[in-house]
This record gives sequence, structure tokens and C-alpha cells, in this order.
Amino acid sequence: MNDSGPGAGSAAGSRRKDVRRNQQTLLDAAAAIFVTSGVEAPVRDIAAKAGVGVGTVYRHFPTRADLVIAVYRHQVDACAEAGPALLAAEATPHAALERWVGLFVDFLVTKHGLAAAMQSDSAGFEALHAYFLDRLLPVCAELLEAAAAAGEIRADPTAYQLMRGIGNLCIGAESDPRYDPRCLVALLVAGLRTP
Repeated sequence: MNDSGPGAGSAAGSRRKDVRRNQQTLLDAAAAIFVTSGVEAPVRDIAAKAGVGVGTVYRHFPTRADLVIAVYRHQVDACAEAGPALLAAEATPHAALERWVGLFVDFLVTKHGLAAAMQSDSAGFEALHAYFLDRLLPVCAELLEAAAAAGEIRADPTAYQLMRGIGNLCIGAESDPRYDPRCLVALLVAGLRTP
């Protein structure tokens, strides 16, 4: 039987959209489960949250490392895409910066277990870190430059300095329920304000 009839192209396109949608659903479900249970959470929990069978998870992501990497990249992309959207939607560049930093902190504090899961693959971990920097540094720089150009913040901090400082403030948050890095990060961002 030949699938090259008039509806074959649209059927294939529809299948690809379904596959992408299923992958997005799995990535969102895995991210939510990772937040509460870490990256070693049972695959059956991820499948249940996504409303699919365990086999579907393994069909899209044959290994746990594949799933962890895909979730990480998915979340990096979402954080990167949020920057320009916030800059366009918020009342001021500083408000956009504050909101974006909040998303960035949420991203960082939910990564507990990532390093352990990637320990056996240092090249993969390095590639993820490079992807993280390539995608997020320009977004942070754009937000800082817009806020500085509007006279809302000092012009001297670089995107790398700010992101590194925020990252350092987030270390250990997953192991100490009494520590919420958001409070200190808010103080850091407030300290950027021009006098």
C-alpha cells in the first residue's frame, strides 16, 4: 500500500505534532516529579503524571540520562525564551529582570541530583553546562543592559557575575529546608538598583 496519497503529508505532519506534544507532556511531567522526588524518581511516577504508559517514556527517552538531559535542556530553553517575553510584557526592564531572576532561581533550585545523575558522563555534563551558558547568558545580558539603559540599575555587573552569584546563593537549598535562596537573591537584585 502506498502512503503517498493526497492526505499522506498532512497525516505525517500530524503524527510529528503528536510526538512533539507527547514529548513536551513527558518533559513537563518529569520536571514536576524531579522537583519533588529528584532525578532518581521512578519512571512509573513520571509516566503516571504524564498519563502515559512506562513504555512510552522509554520509547522517547531510552535511558534515565536521556530523560534528565532532555528535561534540563527543555527548562533552559523555557528560561531563555522567558527573558525577551518578560522584557516586552513588564512595565519596566527592572521588573522584567526581577521576574526572570525568579524563574532562573526556580530552575536552579530544582536541579538537585542532576550532577549525580550525570557523574558517569562528564562530557555530557560539560555539554549541558555549555548549553546553559550559551542560552542564558545572552538573555541575562539583554535584561541587564535594558535595565541599565533605563537608569534603573548600575551598569557594572556582568551577566556572568550575576548568574554566578545567584547560582552560589542557590547551593544547598535542596538539603536545608530552613534555607530559601529567593530571599537573598531578592536582596542581590535590589542591590543592583541605582541610588
